[in-house]
Amino acid sequence: MTTLPPPTTELSADEARRIALRAQGFLGAPDRRAGVRGVLRHLGAVQLDTISVLARSHELIPYARLGAVGRKTVEDAYWRRVSDSAPPARPHAFEYWSHAACILPIEEWPHFAFRRRAYRDRPHWNHQLPDGVYDQVVKQLRTEGPLTATDLGGAKKTSEWWDWSGTKVAVERALMYGEVVCVERRGWKRVYDLAERAVPAALLHDDLDDTECLRRLVRLAGRSLGVGTRADIADYHRLKAEQVDAVIADSGLVPVTVEGWSRPAWADPEALLTPPRGRHRTTLLSPFDSLVWERARTERIFGFTHRLEAYVPRQKRVHGYFAMPVLAGGRLVGRVDPAREGRTLVAKQVTLDGPKAAAPVAQALVEAADWVECTDVRVERVDAPELREALTAELARLLA
Repeated sequence: MTTLPPPTTELSADEARRIALRAQGFLGAPDRRAGVRGVLRHLGAVQLDTISVLARSHELIPYARLGAVGRKTVEDAYWRRVSDSAPPARPHAFEYWSHAACILPIEEWPHFAFRRRAYRDRPHWNHQLPDGVYDQVVKQLRTEGPLTATDLGGAKKTSEWWDWSGTKVAVERALMYGEVVCVERRGWKRVYDLAERAVPAALLHDDLDDTECLRRLVRLAGRSLGVGTRADIADYHRLKAEQVDAVIADSGLVPVTVEGWSRPAWADPEALLTPPRGRHRTTLLSPFDSLVWERARTERIFGFTHRLEAYVPRQKRVHGYFAMPVLAGGRLVGRVDPAREGRTLVAKQVTLDGPKAAAPVAQALVEAADWVECTDVRVERVDAPELREALTAELARLLA
């Protein structure tokens, strides 16, 4: 591990929490003029996932920060291209492997060159690729323009999700190599295009060496986190610890100590210039939100243990299929496992962190219901039955 310079700042646990909230867009007035694209640039990565309960995770991310942004507005902000003075239209974002499959600002294309090179050096990535299929897929895209996997000939050989067709294997490999890019989704399907056609010419290069790429991503992670340990920073774009160590001293981040943190930490120097102040958001959070996507960090900052249980057998779930943490007053005050039945938002299971959590959890539920065009909220189960009355009374007041 890199020898660390002496810390320049000592932060209390509360200061670190507030810095993290501001860095993630949950403290202070949201930048509504920049909108969804501003959220994407600010976070640096918005994770995608197939699960859709209230909405898909990439829709929940801007909602949590901006409030009731129209869902079509969200999709357009990510995927709709705009023309400047002359064609071709320029994309705002592309999809690639970062923390997981993520939407990334198009400006960051050059900084993932290190990952594209790494994938090219691992030619047998997972599935077997039939001879000639890769070249055929590239040729078809060159001839016919942007296509989905279905357009290319089908994504699967059978109904099993992992049983990809040769075409799907080829186009996904081309995506990882950077010969193909996804700058649009249609009905949740990736639309593939040649990178040379879709990525703006000024960005279409792998000129940056690995050190430059890593330095940029470490700096971006530190800015998006506000303050974090080496593990936090590495996790943001799924870098290796040694990759972070190699560049962090030159990243522009500054070493700090945080009360109660057992590991050294680094902070965005701009985050240390002014005390974090402003209005707190009260909202449901996607389990894939970058504020909470790393369990150890969430426990360290909020004292809140959270685990996505969608892939846990039903009988072993504790909080529900898609339990969403509730953020209020800068704290995580409970969880809601939601569902929709017609125009009713159903809180299948609710966990409250004491009686004072009833009001903000009710507020979060009512606002989410309104966003997804539900007119009623029904609570099925409250983990602490004695708190049920307070929650339902507050819901009734808000819905009256």
